Amino acid sequence: MITRQAAETLKKMARQFRAVAIVGPRQSGKSTLAKAVFSTKRYVSLENPEIQQRAADDPRGFLHHYNAGAIIDEAQRVPELFNYLQQVLDESSERGKFILSGSNNFLMLEKITQSLAGRIGYLDLLPFSYTELKAIHQYPIELNNLIYRGGYPPVTYEGVDEKFWFPAYVRTYIERDVRQIKNITDLATFQRFMFLCAARIGQQVNLSNLAMECGIDHKTAQSWLSVMQASYIVHLLQPYYKNYSKRIVKSPKLYFYDTGLASYLLGIESADALLYHAMRGALFENFIINELLKSRFNQGLRSNLFYWRDVSGHELDVIIESNPEPVAVEIKSGLTANDEHFKGLRFWNKLNPKSKKILVYGGDESYNWQSFVVTNWRDLSVIA
Repeated sequence: MITRQAAETLKKMARQFRAVAIVGPRQSGKSTLAKAVFSTKRYVSLENPEIQQRAADDPRGFLHHYNAGAIIDEAQRVPELFNYLQQVLDESSERGKFILSGSNNFLMLEKITQSLAGRIGYLDLLPFSYTELKAIHQYPIELNNLIYRGGYPPVTYEGVDEKFWFPAYVRTYIERDVRQIKNITDLATFQRFMFLCAARIGQQVNLSNLAMECGIDHKTAQSWLSVMQASYIVHLLQPYYKNYSKRIVKSPKLYFYDTGLASYLLGIESADALLYHAMRGALFENFIINELLKSRFNQGLRSNLFYWRDVSGHELDVIIESNPEPVAVEIKSGLTANDEHFKGLRFWNKLNPKSKKILVYGGDESYNWQSFVVTNWRDLSVIA
């Protein structure tokens, strides 16, 4: 079993909060992590229809049955539990009594905000990071393979063929999670919407364009994108605008939480096919941003990632909010860093000469060049 980087953070949270919620994509390893860290706690999954019905019919009796505490998987499937759980937690001073997990952030947060605010800590768990993948015996740690297969445990650790797993994952996600959140009936059009989003990785979100291509209205496109965010399929990188004028572009950029899923949606059929694929640069950028995001989440921290672009076209892939100065990051997939790659960093340097400026690229060497730090994709610790 792979030790998750978030394990120590989960233990710390359980010592400080009466309950902890582990949220993240379906099949990212949430229940496995909870059972590994809290091996003495009883485990119950509300995906089981019989258990789910029993909990819905008698939530007070259900929680009383687990009065010593428990791991409750897919807790958002029985919303009634949260109101009763509030009372249980208030009547006990025990820390880490209940560990809740769920793959539907929207429903989890809605119920927790209403009932458990101040009583519960949150841990976002994404699929395996690069560091975790390196711990898998004989796993091919080659860049195109990492991008193509992503980090979901069934594909990377359990050996399920990605050609079978991703189609099944998308079907399960659409038929179960999507219906649960919004009761969307036009599932075929929603799936097409997902495919169109994959083709826009690293681009500014244009809902009008997405809606037109998908044959839906703007409001529906906005709603569907929110569904994909809430269920950990996509995330948006917001523009960095602090201390700047209104000349900064304010539309967010779109990324997927897993490049393996994105590769499947793009129709990429092998790691070798990535080599000359038109989307390789965007997927590499997505991969690096995900690694930075996982590093934050595994420490129990919120995202501090933004991008920057002005109306004149000057742009940087990532701005990391940091004290005393933000960190500017440019991401290039090429094996060699060249002078053109520093164009955005040079312009940023004029505005923020004290800011750390980093180029992440697809090669193997790391070095300092002029006022910039050049780092290979394997060594992102320099960015922290």
